[in-house]
Amino acid sequence: MSAPTVFAPSSPAPEHRVVFPDSHVPKWRPPLDESGLRHVLERITAWSPLDVEAIFDDLDTAIGAQPPPEADTPALIERLRGHLKRLRAIAVADTRFRSTAELTLLVERGRRMQTERLPGDHQQAVGMARRLAFLTSDLVEKLIEDRYIKDVE
Repeated sequence: MSAPTVFAPSSPAPEHRVVFPDSHVPKWRPPLDESGLRHVLERITAWSPLDVEAIFDDLDTAIGAQPPPEADTPALIERLRGHLKRLRAIAVADTRFRSTAELTLLVERGRRMQTERLPGDHQQAVGMARRLAFLTSDLVEKLIEDRYIKDVE
């Protein structure tokens, strides 16, 4: 049995018709299932823009003339770790820019510092906060210099 002849209103002759057999066209499937789409939605709704001013405020708190108060140091360290994690993600995510040796070194140092345990002693915790702050400062300045992120006014 032959397929029915279908003519488009503008086609002058049957030899110009195009027939696409259904058997050769794969059925479209969405790229993500329900759980994948839910994960994407959660990530989008939880996303917040990079706040460079907040990073500099935390750097000032950690590296400033006065050490951070003992009660505030663990939270400061976690914020600095969060800043460092986001900056590392920015450094490796944009494929338009080629990573320099300096940027790669900063990202690797940041990766190692993420896993360090929080010291129980306040002075050691302040030291850790300052090491994180200096590394975060170097990384944010390098990302601004290389135009991965915009400088703040």
